[in-house]
Amino acid sequence: MKNGFRQSMAWLHTWTGLLVGWLLLLIFMAGTASYYREEISRWMRPELPRSTVSTDEAAQRAADYLLANAPQAESWFVTLPQPRNPAMQMFWRLPAELADPSKGRRGAFGDATLDPNTGTELKARETRGGDFFYRLHFDLHYIPVLWARYLVGFCAMFMLVAIITGVITHKKIFKDFFTFRKDKGLRSWLDFHNVSAVMALPYHAMITYTGIVTLMIMYLPWGVNVAYGTDQDAFYAEAFGGLPEVTAPAEGKAAPLPLRQLLDSARTHWHGTEVAGFSVANPGAANAVIDIRQRDGKRLSIDTPALRYDMVTGALLQETPPSGGATATRGVLYGLHLARFADWGLRALFFLSGLTGCLMVASGVVLWAVKERPKHAKSGRTGFGLRLVDALNIGAVAGLPIAFAAYFWGNRLLPLGLAERSNAEANVFFYAWGASLLAAFIWPKRMMWAWQLYIGAAAFALIPVVNALTTHAHLGVTLFNGDWALAGFDLSMIAFGAMLALCGWRMQRWTPPLTAAEKKKRAAAAAATKAPADAVEAEARA
Repeated sequence: MKNGFRQSMAWLHTWTGLLVGWLLLLIFMAGTASYYREEISRWMRPELPRSTVSTDEAAQRAADYLLANAPQAESWFVTLPQPRNPAMQMFWRLPAELADPSKGRRGAFGDATLDPNTGTELKARETRGGDFFYRLHFDLHYIPVLWARYLVGFCAMFMLVAIITGVITHKKIFKDFFTFRKDKGLRSWLDFHNVSAVMALPYHAMITYTGIVTLMIMYLPWGVNVAYGTDQDAFYAEAFGGLPEVTAPAEGKAAPLPLRQLLDSARTHWHGTEVAGFSVANPGAANAVIDIRQRDGKRLSIDTPALRYDMVTGALLQETPPSGGATATRGVLYGLHLARFADWGLRALFFLSGLTGCLMVASGVVLWAVKERPKHAKSGRTGFGLRLVDALNIGAVAGLPIAFAAYFWGNRLLPLGLAERSNAEANVFFYAWGASLLAAFIWPKRMMWAWQLYIGAAAFALIPVVNALTTHAHLGVTLFNGDWALAGFDLSMIAFGAMLALCGWRMQRWTPPLTAAEKKKRAAAAAATKAPADAVEAEARA
């Protein structure tokens, strides 16, 4: 630690940011992409048509399909088409005597994706879509989930410390927002880091703190353990409410009320709020019940209200109980983190703030290397620490965009019938990132920055071309039909490619400014060269 409070905070800011910076960049980039995970998922399943029918029509087609294909199921679960996701997905649970024991737990379930316009089953390609990025930003894919979430929480806490110490370190935080000195070497990197940090400071603090809150029970379980012991289910039932699971077996047979009537009752109860989906327990029985879920809208909280109706009489049996103060607070903080309430404009603002966070983290780790390089230049050799940081900077800052683009390429180029296709797409992401990291470690030089940025630019810019060559949902069709979700994705890929190309061009032509010592050395050399010439000139005049 350094002498003085502000110097100590600056030291703490530097090291808490650097030690987890590269993993934080992955978390930030994947989390930022998750704001558009529905749109990404739709682009990655081009077989899905746009929904042109009402919610009631789609719900009835789902019920008809389930009656025809899963009449003996114990329960049905249906997700209806949403404005951002046209897919109608469903699964059902079979009784034990009908389950397929060869498939293990999966043998008790069936699933299908329907075209809401016709009610026919769709054979869309297997993919995780945008959910891959959503899970990646807190599960990290390959390592055990428990360890991954502890590691992500550790990084988030370091990030929170870095934000707080960064605010303390800045003497003129408002002035830093407006200050950027171009082509000034270290000063320019520091200004860029400051601007990217201050520009979206409230967002950075909010997203980091709420990210920790989403897993607070995992990080701080001791209170729950003391109060509930081993009965964790009792805690979740009391804390987060929700409707209890239906355990009563089916009794008799009875015709249910029209599904539209039940959905209308739910909308009336919610003063017009639309329905997201429903689940049915004991379908076709005299004691069948339906749980209707509310669609995310302007509600900040992540907690989703639901109503339970008797399907035969239409009586309202239960509704989700009101949340207590602690639960409601947690729901709002969780909702702020996911931003499901945001309309298109606010979602774009969240996305841009997330990109600013990526720039903040990236510029922070690069800044450390820029500050250290003059110290190593004096000795004439690059130390192991600086070489390691240079390689990680190239592999993360320039290499991660290559991995993101490779994931989309994999979706279009991998065979549609490939076994475990969604896992193969994820592997493509990590193969590309691994290759970028390996190249950076082999040659961590400035030209490697430019090459990887150019590769990332080409990979992004060519995604619409690959899309046009492999599917019918390309820009020539989506722009003409006004399908702005799919068209916007392709146009965004071109924009990202252009930005990376500009960064590569700047890096290729960038010349590090001279340090003060180098300026003095050059001035001394110039003076030494000029002195004999002045002496000769003076002698000639004499």
